[in-house]
Amino acid sequence: MAVLVTGGAGYIGSHMVRSLLDAGETPVVVDNFSTGFDWLVPEEVPLVTADVGDLATIEAVIEAHGIDAVIHFAGSIIVPESVADPLKYYRNNTAASRSLIEACVNKGVGTFIFSSTAAVYGDPVSVPVDEDAPLAPLSPYGTSKLMTELMLRDVAAAHAFRYTALRYFNVAGADPEGRTGQATKNATHLIKVACETALGKRDEMAIFGTDYATPDGTGVRDYIHVSDLVEAHRLALSRLRTGGDSLVMNCGYGEGYSVRQVIDAVKAVSGIDFAVRIAPRRAGDSPRVVAASERVRRELGWVPHHDDLETIVRHALAWEQSLTARNRL
Repeated sequence: MAVLVTGGAGYIGSHMVRSLLDAGETPVVVDNFSTGFDWLVPEEVPLVTADVGDLATIEAVIEAHGIDAVIHFAGSIIVPESVADPLKYYRNNTAASRSLIEACVNKGVGTFIFSSTAAVYGDPVSVPVDEDAPLAPLSPYGTSKLMTELMLRDVAAAHAFRYTALRYFNVAGADPEGRTGQATKNATHLIKVACETALGKRDEMAIFGTDYATPDGTGVRDYIHVSDLVEAHRLALSRLRTGGDSLVMNCGYGEGYSVRQVIDAVKAVSGIDFAVRIAPRRAGDSPRVVAASERVRRELGWVPHHDDLETIVRHALAWEQSLTARNRL
């Protein structure tokens, strides 16, 4: 049997593919290359160029490759863009996910892992935020992901279908072996932006908002290393295959760092000072979001191995340097 990885040519998806291969699994990738790159996918992995909302194509892929599980990463993820263009997010995230889930039901694929987000919490009432906290997204991005979670819940109640929805906090870093990382152009992820600026790929970077009710006035986030994140997916897959019930879990470390702290860490690791300007707050951003991670640790036996900001930055910077070398070839 094989595992379908949607968005497997993207940042997190390509790490998932490597993790599955390392575990002896057979991944199959579907990606429309809106943000992914074929060179991030190992040559031995079947790669289908398609949109996850293409019902007929996804059904054909499931049949052709004997798919027994789906790990769904494909989607749009930029919060400010979702505020400006909400229909794009309801199409790419919600509507496309609906078609993918329908293909699974039609073809008898009953194991599904969904890439959700801490954005479903909006501005949490209490921090760290646990999975039972009120769901009040501040952006169409968060709402589009929450709508997919609700679809999964309802489909699981009606069909032989079990799922795990993993609510990511802020994913960062790169494969410690340098095999894959974030190659997205015009990325908005803070650590990648800071690394690009340190290496001269950007003239400057911005801090969006310095008047939040946080220790230094800048937004606080829980940064999780991408390798630890995909390990949670692999463990979730194993749990579902051995009869685990449907579940929603946070994926974070339970510790937050401010924007200023992250920038300082990148400057320290790189040894490079770079220009930082102050900009207004962005629509849809929360002041402070940190995970309560007890559930994922308990249910999956998940033990992170890279839960250190300096390590995350070092891996991200090394990847960014490798991209620079690659682009000079």
